Amino acid sequence: MSGPQRTGTGGGNRRAVVTGLGVVSPHGTGVEAHWKAVADGASSLGPVTREGCADLPLRVAGEVQGFDATETVEDRFLVQTDRFTHFALSATQHALADARFGRGDVASPFSVGVVTAAGSGGGEFGQRELQNLWGQGSRHVGPYQSIAWFYAASTGQVSIRNDFKGPCGVVAADEAGGLDALAHAALAVRNGTDTVVCGATEAPLAPYSIVCQLGYPELSRVAEPDRAYRPFTDAACGFAPAEGGAVLLVEAEGAALERGADVRATVAGHAATFTGPGRWEESREGLARAIQGALAEAGCRPEEVDVVFADALGVPEADRAEALALADALGPHAARVPVTAPKTGTGRAYCAAPVLDVATAVLAMEHGLIPPTPHVADVCHDLDVVTGRARPAEPRTALVLARGLMGSNSALVLRRGAVPTAGR
Repeated sequence: MSGPQRTGTGGGNRRAVVTGLGVVSPHGTGVEAHWKAVADGASSLGPVTREGCADLPLRVAGEVQGFDATETVEDRFLVQTDRFTHFALSATQHALADARFGRGDVASPFSVGVVTAAGSGGGEFGQRELQNLWGQGSRHVGPYQSIAWFYAASTGQVSIRNDFKGPCGVVAADEAGGLDALAHAALAVRNGTDTVVCGATEAPLAPYSIVCQLGYPELSRVAEPDRAYRPFTDAACGFAPAEGGAVLLVEAEGAALERGADVRATVAGHAATFTGPGRWEESREGLARAIQGALAEAGCRPEEVDVVFADALGVPEADRAEALALADALGPHAARVPVTAPKTGTGRAYCAAPVLDVATAVLAMEHGLIPPTPHVADVCHDLDVVTGRARPAEPRTALVLARGLMGSNSALVLRRGAVPTAGR
């Protein structure tokens, strides 16, 4: 197992803060639709209805319904890109609008960077073009096949469309890469970049993409939406996948305050480890070390954590390892701190799942409400999992956890609003 890798998000004078949120989730497009459903404990899991998927073993997923990319993105970008990039382009525009960040706020194109994470890439676009190749010949394959499927496509297209020429990158680090992308954004801010658009979106529900996922033993095959994804219970049977995601606008605190932006949260600390694929018992130590590293970087004591957004894989061995990792890292506080996993109501959107959790954590701290964990009632671990209804609270520090099927572990600490410094 590797030791915790830290990104320096909590040090230095250039602190990274969140000023804008953009969400495209199975609950709806936009922050308001997503938060309302999450706070209500609603579930958007349902039968897989995408064309060509009816006879596949995957029965339940979180689909983004009624999404119209043309409302926010021009046709010339849409024809070049896959559905997962459509989500990213749309979520980016929502995040920029949410932060009231316009062209006049861009000091230079080189002052704004873009970092995204992706796991499945553009499977729908790629499948369509390959079908054209096999069925009609090479002349019926478009030139964008060479780029639309690529996991880096969203970073490139967001950068091109908005003329953002600062540090850009893509994180390919398993599902935990969603948190790692935010950490990279915070590091870029610390190193001198004023603004970074960062996040993750996924669209893994095309037939080709689903067939690729069927090799995951952790994937739930249950056909009933209310039983398909129930982590931390004796009925845990794997996870239901999902599409969608979130994009955040991360800025240097000084730059944000100078332009009059509202600081919604501070990216206080992050750490990551690697324990290998399928080694869920070993993920206990890896996740605990990631939590400890993130808390240390944030200068946060275990008892200061007000809410945990759990990874919540839904596999008994993995759930037990996560509960024990929290006990190892937080000590006695682990049994008292509220734990939630709103993703059981949307599905687990791979790299985008933890970014959606980060967006939800920011909203939970703002609204003074910890959302519940849909479909979960009888918890079989020593955790205070929020079930049933949302719990009124005043969380000021949130811990967001993520693990990947290939063995990555990541932890991120968020503080509500701006964190006071000496002399302020």
